[in-house]
Amino acid sequence: MEETISLKEIGQVLKKRWLMIASLAIGALVIAALVSYFVLTPTYQASSQFIVNTKQNQSDSQFDVNDIRTNVELINTYNVIIKSPAILEEVVQEADLAVGADTLSQKLQVSSEQDSQVVTVTVTDTSQETAAVIANSVVEVFKDKVPKYMNVDNVTTLSDAEIASNPSPVSPKPYLNMAIALVVGLMVGVGLAFLLEYLDNTIKTEDELEQKIGLPVLGSIAHITEEDLPKTVNRDVSPRQKRGVKYAQQEKKTV
Repeated sequence: MEETISLKEIGQVLKKRWLMIASLAIGALVIAALVSYFVLTPTYQASSQFIVNTKQNQSDSQFDVNDIRTNVELINTYNVIIKSPAILEEVVQEADLAVGADTLSQKLQVSSEQDSQVVTVTVTDTSQETAAVIANSVVEVFKDKVPKYMNVDNVTTLSDAEIASNPSPVSPKPYLNMAIALVVGLMVGVGLAFLLEYLDNTIKTEDELEQKIGLPVLGSIAHITEEDLPKTVNRDVSPRQKRGVKYAQQEKKTV
C-alpha cells in the first residue's frame, strides 16, 4: 500500500534530526576548507596567442574567403603539431624544464574560437612564472618549426603571456568548494534523517500507536522514577520495591 507523508511530518522529521543535519553540513564545510587551504596545491594559468595570417598579394586588396577558410582548417592541424614531441621536447630544452614532453603536454591546452584564426595556448602550472615562460616558449618554437613541417610561414604572435604581480590561482577555489560541500552536507543530512526515520519502527507516542493499530488508546501506564517519589514515601520503600522501579525504568515502553 502506498504511503504518503505530509509537509507537517517532513517538518517534524527535520526538526527532530536538525542537530545531525547541521553537524554533517558544518563538518563537510570545515573539511572542504581544510582541504582547499592546506592540502590542494594552488595552480596558475598563463596564455599566449598567435594568429594564422592570410597572405595577400600586394596588388590584391580583397580578402579571399577561401584562403581564410583554409587557414581555419589548418588550425586543427596546428593544434596537433603544437602538442607533438617534436615541439614540446624543444620547449623543454629552451625553458630548461625538469619535466618531459609527456608531462608538459598534460599542462598544455590549445584552443581556438569557432571560425577564428586566433589560437590560444594556455599552460597550467603550480608557478605562474613558469606557466608564462612555457606558453611563450611553445609559441616561439612552433613559429620556428612550422615552416619546416608545413612549408608555410603565416603564423604571427598576437600576445605574449605575462607574469602578473599578484596572480590569483585558478585552482582550488576555496569558496566554491566550501559552498558545494555545504550543500552536499545538507543533502546527505536530510537524506540520512529520513532514512533513519524510515528504519525506526519503535512507537513512542499514543498518536503513533493509534495510527499503527487503528484503535483508540484507552489508557497508559506512566513511568515513575525513584526521583518522582516523595521523600517520605521514598524512605519507606523497601529494597524490593526499589528494584521494581529500576526494572520499570529499563522497560520504558508506551503501550
